Amino acid sequence: MQERALLQSFRQKSIKEETATDTAAETDRLFTTIFETYYTRIFNYTAYRVSCRYTAEDLTSLVFEKTLSKLHSYSPDKAPLEVWLFAIARNVVNDYYRSLKRTRFFPLEMIRELVSSRQVPEEQLLEGERSGQLSRALDTLSAKERNIVALKFGADLKNKEISSLTGISESNVGVILYRSMRKLKSEIGSVERL
Repeated sequence: MQERALLQSFRQKSIKEETATDTAAETDRLFTTIFETYYTRIFNYTAYRVSCRYTAEDLTSLVFEKTLSKLHSYSPDKAPLEVWLFAIARNVVNDYYRSLKRTRFFPLEMIRELVSSRQVPEEQLLEGERSGQLSRALDTLSAKERNIVALKFGADLKNKEISSLTGISESNVGVILYRSMRKLKSEIGSVERL
């Protein structure tokens, strides 16, 4: 709610009344509020989509960098702030995957993450198996289904928010989620097996 109030006051002030420093200070306050409110959810969404913590951190930073540079063009009449932010996040993740198709490489961050964790080897092995099994199960889903699952469980969005973000009806989002969960369950079996 606080970010909406800031956003409304940001939009309602006329340019003639403000000096450049007042506008910059207002933009800084607004961006700080947006960052503090949405960082965790944006990070969870990107981490869910890329499955590497370091890459997710980089992409989340890029999302907020783009948010700051495009904040002046945001219009609350077109879409709620949350939908606008997750549209930026979705585009950043899609751009990341497009860039991977052009250049194939082995991410050293994954090795660093495995080496730096303080789990015992058996726990690391089990965690790797669970993660691999979940990744393989997620790979059976279409890109559309993976994106909706990531928005639901990674970004913790409601079906209505996912609907406005993707342009799919709310009931269709529910159906896609239900069918995706059934596919995942048939691939993995029970949650206890993970």
